Amino acid sequence: MDFAQAFTKIGVTTKTSRPVAAVINVLDELAPAFAPFAARWDREADRRKALRTPDNLKALMDAQRKHNAARSTAAQAKSQRETARKASSNPLSTARRSAAAADRAARQHRTEARQALQEARANYPTTLTTRAVQVHAAHVVPTAAVTYAMDTPWPVATSAALVALNVGGLLLGRRQITVTVDDGLTEEERQLVERLHPTYWVNAAPDRGLGGTVTTPASVTSAGLACDVRLDGQWTTAKLAAAEASIRALLGCRKGLRLRVAEGERGGWAVLTIGTRSAVDGTSLLWTPERQGIGLDTGTGEVVTLPHGRKVIAGTSGAGKSVLLRTVLAPYALDPLSTVIYLDAKGEESALWSHCAREAIDPADVAEVVAEVVAEMLARRDLMRREKVATWKATTARPRLVVLVDEGADLITMDCKATPILPGLEQVARQGRSRLVDLIWCTQKPTVGEGITSQIIGNMSVRVVLQTAGETETRQIMGKGWQNHHLPGPGLAYVRGTGRTEEQSAVAVWNASDDALVTALPARQPWSRTGRAQQTEQAPAPAVPVPPARPALHLVPSGGDFLLAPPAASPVATTAAAPAVQEPQTNRDRVLAAVVGGAASVKAVTEATGLNKGTVSREVKALVGTGHLTRSQDGALSPVAPKGVTA
Repeated sequence: MDFAQAFTKIGVTTKTSRPVAAVINVLDELAPAFAPFAARWDREADRRKALRTPDNLKALMDAQRKHNAARSTAAQAKSQRETARKASSNPLSTARRSAAAADRAARQHRTEARQALQEARANYPTTLTTRAVQVHAAHVVPTAAVTYAMDTPWPVATSAALVALNVGGLLLGRRQITVTVDDGLTEEERQLVERLHPTYWVNAAPDRGLGGTVTTPASVTSAGLACDVRLDGQWTTAKLAAAEASIRALLGCRKGLRLRVAEGERGGWAVLTIGTRSAVDGTSLLWTPERQGIGLDTGTGEVVTLPHGRKVIAGTSGAGKSVLLRTVLAPYALDPLSTVIYLDAKGEESALWSHCAREAIDPADVAEVVAEVVAEMLARRDLMRREKVATWKATTARPRLVVLVDEGADLITMDCKATPILPGLEQVARQGRSRLVDLIWCTQKPTVGEGITSQIIGNMSVRVVLQTAGETETRQIMGKGWQNHHLPGPGLAYVRGTGRTEEQSAVAVWNASDDALVTALPARQPWSRTGRAQQTEQAPAPAVPVPPARPALHLVPSGGDFLLAPPAASPVATTAAAPAVQEPQTNRDRVLAAVVGGAASVKAVTEATGLNKGTVSREVKALVGTGHLTRSQDGALSPVAPKGVTA
């Protein structure tokens, strides 16, 4: 049977009465169960038919003649031996011995002729239909006689049921199923529907190493085609999923077509889905501030949202990371209880966010911002301990900090002894969650050691990955089973860590590629720890001038983490003549306050502030340079009084 021609007869049914449709559905359900039986029957019938050649027939007739002659010779030799026995009672007589030898030779020749006849019959077998009729006749005739003799119908009824089961199984197994589909099938889908048909699959599967699997007729879903696969013998869902290359070859799937194998609803069954369609086809994906989440599920059309917290966003060059980042950051830029800190190692994209986010592109600036973030995180820890709360509550004065790293691989190259960056970010990744300091790490090299450190990736709960360069990159950041390297193009991503699994459809990311969508966001004051402290401080302005430039912050190692220098054990008492000074917020302010409070040497300032000697020396030198402190010939430090103030 030419199954390719048979499939061209598959119809498209649009209107069918309910009773007829019910019968068709029942037959469609039964057909896959009998398809292997019909396939084996047809293979055996074709084998027998191929052997019934004229040469094999001639050999069979020759074998039959030789066998008949051997039988005749053996019968004659047996008769002569019996005659010799009757003629002489002496078993050693010449006549009896000759007759016995001839009889043995004739019987051996008959045995050889019988074996040759059996071989010739095997080479020219009876047709399978004839053999089936012979087998059924062997039980129908006796049961009919028993039924007549016993006057009971069950013997012949049993035989009739066996005959009907044989005939019905063949008819169902060979049945050409009428697939009820919509008129909108593409040519590719029609080809796949034909090849997923159980009759075609059962006959073609063994050649691809998939023998023992049987499909059911495919159904059309919003995500494409789906069908159940029965797993016989040693087949399992995992083994079938590992044979993806063989399935693609059998179906003729193009490389970019999404193909998934998942567990079925009952044991011994799997579900094969082919992503020929998308639930977002025809839907506008243009991002607007009213849009929720990062995009739409291509299988269900539902909005996919990401929770707050640490995230990794990865994808190969051109996969759409920058567009995805915009949909992730925009809600935070619009939220008064959140603020964005953009660490742009490439120095391009952050320019669009400068009006509403804190940006840093140079190594020194990045290191300073990271130090400020760590200082804020530690200050929140101390306040949480003081208030005995486990989670920070965001306010407009001290909002959620969303720290974005773009691009991670370039930022790693910035990290050095002079500009320590990674230690602070790793500390944020470990400790920032409860203090509402979220780290978002973006890279196009998701391999650990090139685009992200093990300390950071190990703490990232949510991972959004677009198309990757290969299976190795996918596995290193997403784990086994994910197929990001098979995504057909940019703008599609898989999400891990939100309850979504590798069996779910990809996410179509909102299209925020227009730069004007970012620059149109409302302007906001970029976050700064120093600026925040000055804005929220309610005490009167300090009598001693504060340096106008923002002082640089520095991290010092402490027990495996990087901290700002610890605060002084106790505040320095001011003299009676000195005016009230606002509590210092930076190292430079603390050094200045210590000198105003009476510390006249570097050693005294070090003891008063608790800072290390190198930091104090550097800040003293800076304050002397700006004219806020003076140093006498003997090295004594003293503050410079503001203009209009006399001692």
